[in-house]
Amino acid sequence: MSQEETNVDLKDVDLKEEESREAAGKDAEVKDAEDADVNDADVNEADLDQEEQEKQPMTGGDAGCEDAASPGGAAEKNGSVNLKIPEEAETKFTGLSKEELLRVAGTPGWVRTRWALLFAFWLSWLGMLGGAVLIILQAPPCRELPDSNWWNQGPLYQIGSVRAFSEAQDLKGLEQKVEALARLKVRGLLLGPIHIAPPDQPMSLRFEEISPEAGNLEQFKGLIQAAHRKSISVVLDLTPNYQGTGSWFSNVSVTNVAERLKSALVFWLDRGVDGVQLSGVERVASVVPSLWSDIRAIVQNATEEGTGRRVLIGVTERTSADEVSSLLSSTGVDLLLSGVLRSPNADATERAQSVERLYSSHSQSRLAWSLGGRAQGHLASLVGPALVGLHQLLLLTLPGTPVFNYGDEIGLMDEDTKFPRMLWDSEEELNGTLQERQQRLSNLGLFRTLSDLRGKERSLLFGDFVLVFNSSSSLAFLRVWDQSARYLAAFNWADEAAALPLSHPALPVRAELVLSTESGVPPADGGADLAALRIGPGQAALLRFPYSA
Repeated sequence: MSQEETNVDLKDVDLKEEESREAAGKDAEVKDAEDADVNDADVNEADLDQEEQEKQPMTGGDAGCEDAASPGGAAEKNGSVNLKIPEEAETKFTGLSKEELLRVAGTPGWVRTRWALLFAFWLSWLGMLGGAVLIILQAPPCRELPDSNWWNQGPLYQIGSVRAFSEAQDLKGLEQKVEALARLKVRGLLLGPIHIAPPDQPMSLRFEEISPEAGNLEQFKGLIQAAHRKSISVVLDLTPNYQGTGSWFSNVSVTNVAERLKSALVFWLDRGVDGVQLSGVERVASVVPSLWSDIRAIVQNATEEGTGRRVLIGVTERTSADEVSSLLSSTGVDLLLSGVLRSPNADATERAQSVERLYSSHSQSRLAWSLGGRAQGHLASLVGPALVGLHQLLLLTLPGTPVFNYGDEIGLMDEDTKFPRMLWDSEEELNGTLQERQQRLSNLGLFRTLSDLRGKERSLLFGDFVLVFNSSSSLAFLRVWDQSARYLAAFNWADEAAALPLSHPALPVRAELVLSTESGVPPADGGADLAALRIGPGQAALLRFPYSA
């Protein structure tokens, strides 16, 4: 390219650049003018907004500080602020404020009202208190409960033969039957004797060894533990010559045997027994009174804290109430089992007189009643199967401790031995006819019901004994304690029904029939007319009525 063409091209470029600069300048001027117009418009719009805002009511200076997205806040756009005024909430009355209450509480009217309310409250309270005091003062005073030992709180249960009592025929088998004894509500188990004592051989007597036929010492410990877990105390019979002709051998041997018994008592008490039973107590008490005092002190004083008292039970064959009363005083035993209730040819009148004689002379906590035993046999064999229920009711309602032989709860009969095999309440064990099985189960149910009542009703536990009717074949007495429910026990030994015309100030017109040994249906309303009470032949009934001031 020539120089001239080059110069022409450069000029053209310069002209184009100059034209571009001029066009850009014009555009800038136009934009500045437009911006000025916009700014003027914004100012005018802001002025208008300011005027509109001044026309609106004030909403507080914090409204515009809320977030634009929050309800009731201000929305900000292009420099302008839009305020949203919340609707005015409905005014509700919520009571006086604390300050207002304080101002009201100090007014004279409020003070008068407050004192009037306080006066009315105290006046009504004093009225109720005075009424309660008046009721207490007018009510008869409650009697203080007498001292009650464990042996006064339920029946005692004798097991003279360990081998006859259970299938295992040893102390382990007896331990397995403790649950059954607990269901009978018995409080004590009279066990044995189980020590080694060849008949009429005092030199072979070993108080501290268990006969192999009964078991061993380990089994005995297991029995003690099982019985105590069920709140059943265990009393061990330590009668020396229990298989011989005399309880204490001969007169010559009494002193020696009594001395040996003292160390044996310590041995057995240390192993957890709760008492000792001895037959023929009148003999040792009269022959060696000093040794007898030692024996009594070892048993009755060997009481550790929390274990309760130990019991000393004596057994005598005496049947006279006067003789038994004398022995209770002279021997000092806690309980004395006797033949008072099984006196030969004794009728209902004589039984009632014997009970009254002993009851009037001694605390009922020292009285014990039984109709059978190791030497006598079982209740059903002594009184007849049909009268078992009647005598269960008699023993469990008399004032004192009832004592039963094993099996008396089902009417177990002696056969060729006074230690028959115990029959348990299952179809396999309760052998015999259907009627015999039903009778045994009926006796068992009656025993359980009576034993339960005897253990929890105060009138039956330690209530007064009040004879209300007595004849040669019928008997009725009350058991009464303080303001507790009263119990009336009625008995008929005759072969025909008997009417008992009861007329005693303590008796109401009617009483509730609690239970009856008669299989007949009781009255529909469960009550009985005491003015013309009828008891079936060989039957007994227990009635109840409330205390009345």
